[in-house]
Amino acid sequence: MTANPDQPNATRRYRSVFVSDAHLGTAGSQAEKLAAFLKHCRCDRLYLVGDIVDGWRLKSTFFWPQAHTNVIRRILTLSKRGTQVYYVTGNHDDFLRKFVDYELRMGNIHVVNDVVHVTADERRFFVIHGDLFDVVTRYHRWVARIGDVAYVTLLRVNRHFNSVRARLGYPYWSLSAYAKHKVKSAVNFIGEFEKAVAHECRRRGFDGIVCGHIHHPEIKTIEGVTYCNAGDWVESCSALVEHDDGRFEIVHWDDLVAEGPVRTLRAA
Repeated sequence: MTANPDQPNATRRYRSVFVSDAHLGTAGSQAEKLAAFLKHCRCDRLYLVGDIVDGWRLKSTFFWPQAHTNVIRRILTLSKRGTQVYYVTGNHDDFLRKFVDYELRMGNIHVVNDVVHVTADERRFFVIHGDLFDVVTRYHRWVARIGDVAYVTLLRVNRHFNSVRARLGYPYWSLSAYAKHKVKSAVNFIGEFEKAVAHECRRRGFDGIVCGHIHHPEIKTIEGVTYCNAGDWVESCSALVEHDDGRFEIVHWDDLVAEGPVRTLRAA
């Protein structure tokens, strides 16, 4: 079933919501769905876990349709309603990192490099985008940019591929996600990234970590640490949510608008 971004089942209430990797400013961003998700959710805290705005792409080609503005408006609306918003900087929006030292704050919106989230059941989670645990991004930025160009190209092919599928009556299918999960090096990279993040989390004495960066939504336990990845709004259109009892779940927007219960990954 193809999701209609304007017809969700209902407004949903969460204690906290974590959204990552929207990549606003790129053609691959599914901003319509993200704007609709934010419109139909209420939360005490909203964490934007990096790469919300794609400064890399905007520097080379300016692309900013109305749907991308709508996402920003939804964030501002939530903030005005009392939601505490934490914008955690990522590598694609690293232009914001220079403002962190000035403790940049706009009303209820805080710009930070990382932040500690305390759950309803008093667990401490380290919230960070995750690019600092990616050796290629951190030490070989030119290689990361080449990889970014290749990824954008694959997403462009993916859009044309799915436009043909839609005309034939087939649902959306992510060619880029399929390639990422099938290529051995990509699978190994995800595993190594998760281990590195969990190790640093345990070293710092946290109960868990929430990150993004790799566009791979997940909740799992690694070395006694609860690892949560919020996913992205390019392929998976997922968010990590915390319920009032402290439970975490990953929800997918396509399931929120479909008939029946919301599909989730493992709860923690």
